[in-house]
Amino acid sequence: MGGRERIRAGGLKALERVRQARHPLHGWRKWALILFQALVGLVVLFAVVNLTLSLTTFRGSNPADRMVDEVRGLWFSPADGRAISAEAFVAVHGEELGPDPSAGAIRAYFEREAEQGVFLLDHVMADRILKRFGRIDSRTLPSGVYVGAHALGPDGDPWVRITKWPAHYLMFPRHAYILVVPEEGPAIAFSASQNAKFDPDLPDGDRLGARIALYDPDAYDFPSSGQALHEMTLITRDPAEVAAAPADLARARGQLDASGLRYGLLAPNSNTVVGCILERSGAMTAEQRSRILLAVRAPGIGADCW
Repeated sequence: MGGRERIRAGGLKALERVRQARHPLHGWRKWALILFQALVGLVVLFAVVNLTLSLTTFRGSNPADRMVDEVRGLWFSPADGRAISAEAFVAVHGEELGPDPSAGAIRAYFEREAEQGVFLLDHVMADRILKRFGRIDSRTLPSGVYVGAHALGPDGDPWVRITKWPAHYLMFPRHAYILVVPEEGPAIAFSASQNAKFDPDLPDGDRLGARIALYDPDAYDFPSSGQALHEMTLITRDPAEVAAAPADLARARGQLDASGLRYGLLAPNSNTVVGCILERSGAMTAEQRSRILLAVRAPGIGADCW
């Protein structure tokens, strides 16, 4: 008997044993266990899919360097309420920028990164820019309109030390937001979610809403320990479009508030809002918004607009 025949015979024998095995549970307990096993299998399947995508499709032009940057960024991002150590910036960015880079050096670094497509803005870098220069603006980040995406997870101990790793590599949903860096003045972030996420005292907390705020630690989508790595994509650097972006986003927020949409886990959600804004601006088409890889990475982004 050849090798293939032996493998096939062994497989058939194992399958027959499974068919003939007596299940230890019966009735509803048996089916509850089967449903639980199916659910666990589905979660594992999506985790494997996202891990594969994380390590292949969404790696940029230098996947090995990107992996090193991600591991460093996650490792040196402390839990909420703890200061980032002085050694963290050197460990994460010292090789490229040195221990104390100027604003111009940081901007040049992001200029190079943006040319490669999707690049990282990590918690350590964002914290360093704030401490050194007071705010995030065009001195350190090239003027433009960006879309940021990050994993979701808690910021505080003890869970953040465990969850931020699987949240980034295994759990497929990404939360998207829009970042505007004007030529003059501070950067602003457009964030969408349930109203209760912005203010728990608001009525109709399950309605889908949006906020526009300075891009600082108080902003809904500023890098933090549970969301330590933000995948940034430059949408436009056209000065006229960048200048018009705050007013356009304020208009979109008003339309969203007037729509009265209820937040949905898969849609409509924050990704839907960002996707619709990008489509209306001409940055992407409805077909691009509905592509399967984008839908897996950012569930809800291809849903119908309001």
